[in-house]
Amino acid sequence: MSSLSLAVRDSSTMLRRNLLHARRYPSLTLNLLLTPIMLLLLFVYVFGDTMSAGIGGSGADRADYIAYLVPGLLLMTIGSTTIGTAVSVANDMTEGIIARFRTMAIHRGSVLVGHVVGSVLQSVASVVLVGAVGFAIGFRSTDATAVEWLAAFGLLVLFALALTWIAVGMGLVSPNAEAASNNAMPLIFLPLISSAFVPVDAMPGWFQPIAQYQPFTPAIETLRGLLLGTEIGHNGWLAAAWCVGLAVLGYLWSTSKFDDQK
Repeated sequence: MSSLSLAVRDSSTMLRRNLLHARRYPSLTLNLLLTPIMLLLLFVYVFGDTMSAGIGGSGADRADYIAYLVPGLLLMTIGSTTIGTAVSVANDMTEGIIARFRTMAIHRGSVLVGHVVGSVLQSVASVVLVGAVGFAIGFRSTDATAVEWLAAFGLLVLFALALTWIAVGMGLVSPNAEAASNNAMPLIFLPLISSAFVPVDAMPGWFQPIAQYQPFTPAIETLRGLLLGTEIGHNGWLAAAWCVGLAVLGYLWSTSKFDDQK
């Protein structure tokens, strides 16, 4: 068997292993998924009228704010889901299973590939679920073309891939699952200080650079543009650059730390 065939076979096995763990122990994924869903319902039904009036003027209504809010919550969902990846990797590293894998004739990188592909699939499933909740409460994207929907899906998958590699690195450097969960908290915190809930222009002047120059804001604005027809401008290139940069950084960091493990 060639090295490529061996890598594909072993990566597929590790992917099935991770998906099986997710199916047997769904509580972590569900708990992380509840955060964006609860924020979506809270901001729509509790703050919706006030927030929409503040963003769009007196003529705005709750439906306008739902349209504004959902793209940001979809990307926040990805950040929430990948925290489970960091915890899962930390568990593998501390419970001895990796040491067992090292004694077996399996492709070394298949362990990480299984975690990454499994996490991306879970992120996509979580995004679909949160999107369904958004649709149920009134979100609509009537002007988006098939190409724009495809581009939006591609952005979500690329963003999930980038954050997953970062989460894998966080799991590898964490001494236990609790530390991994804490280390990965910025993946939930950063959307809260982005343009997910209010426009950057509505923030205090000193705070605007913090919200603007981070990966979530350009990705959110790009997704809004694709789904709602708003101006994308330079945000599309920034979002792509952030995704590629984070994916490469996370891959190099994760593989380096994994190779250093004894």
